[in-house]
Amino acid sequence: MPARRLLPAPVLRLIAAAALALPAAAQAAAPVSEIVIDAGSGRVLDTAAADRVRPPASLTKLMTLLLAFEALDRGTLRAGEQLRMSRHAAAQAPSKLGLAPGRRMGLQEAMRSVAVISANDVAVMLAERIAGSEPRFVAQMNRRARQLGMAHTRFANATGLAPAGGMTTARDMATLARYIVRSHPARYRLFATRSIRWRGQTRPNHNRLLGTVRGVDGMKTGYTVPAGYNLVASAVRRGRRMVVVVLGARTAPARDVRVANLIELGFSAPAKAAPTPARARARRRR
Repeated sequence: MPARRLLPAPVLRLIAAAALALPAAAQAAAPVSEIVIDAGSGRVLDTAAADRVRPPASLTKLMTLLLAFEALDRGTLRAGEQLRMSRHAAAQAPSKLGLAPGRRMGLQEAMRSVAVISANDVAVMLAERIAGSEPRFVAQMNRRARQLGMAHTRFANATGLAPAGGMTTARDMATLARYIVRSHPARYRLFATRSIRWRGQTRPNHNRLLGTVRGVDGMKTGYTVPAGYNLVASAVRRGRRMVVVVLGARTAPARDVRVANLIELGFSAPAKAAPTPARARARRRR
């Protein structure tokens, strides 16, 4: 019988917080969607309701940032440019920076604020710069989702704000997260930023697993009342990377605990061994 692994102390603290935050009846019945994938091989290691359609909330901004990364690659965005805040962007609900209409900020700072504190006003500012308007940007988001095979995802805005926040699944979000990690490894590091400074204040990353669960180095939280508490997290240990998605948790601590446990589950699964030359030849003869 294998020895039980003790969870790290920070994870145990998350568990205690979840127990306090969640009523007993809700703890027994809180339905969530979840998936664990090995990012290297794409192998699915665990799922529960992974194809149930749910609101993405601010996980939407993973696609917003992917389109920004790709615009940089094409040269339609320039790394050193300044973006201008429109009235429409400035009017977005929190979480936000609160930049006034007409004010400007650098592209790198803008992308960082979206990745770290989920700034809705800045996400729309990025969308308008890339596509000319938020509706045109949303059309690009949905086209890109189809190209990536996100069959059950439909974005409605650049932020994920309710009521028209779009729909997705845990499996589709894992597909998007894995693509970002693998295709933009340098820019993925934005998601590991622990905090940003804005107007003299330090604003911490909404992802509380950073620095708490070993190996976690990104990605994105999300919350709206219709969506519940969502999280996409990625972690790497000894060169092996996991992507974990949980959608629809009842509280932020419960979500964080579930993701932390799924990360441990993923790394406890044996890596899929490459076939030996003899086995590879045998397969080719079949």
